[in-house]
Amino acid sequence: QVQLVESGGGLVQAGGSLRLSCAVSGGIFSINTMAWYRQTPGNQREMVATWSLGDKINYLDSVKGRFSISRDNALNTMYLEMNSLRPDDTAVYHCNAEILEHELGDPETYWGQGVQVTVSS
Repeated sequence: QVQLVESGGGLVQAGGSLRLSCAVSGGIFSINTMAWYRQTPGNQREMVATWSLGDKINYLDSVKGRFSISRDNALNTMYLEMNSLRPDDTAVYHCNAEILEHELGDPETYWGQGVQVTVSS
């Protein structure tokens, strides 16, 4: 059974840094797109960073130059390096991945359980 497990959240002061990890476990054939989303209470989940096939990377405008997404394909793990954190970065961060479990199957989308990131002023 495919699972996405995030780690690395926590409490940090404004200007600080955190590194989130998302590990994909279970039998898979390949991973297409991986992404980080975040959500605050009462708001919709918003895309923070994506890594698509062909190594195409996109960032939310407000995190450009501060956040960096990376992948370790050998470990089926994705990271989000977050620097110069601001109080408005406070949210639950979710890992998302489009995964092909079998070579001849259809890709499916999976979500992690989310990790809390809190940035104090």
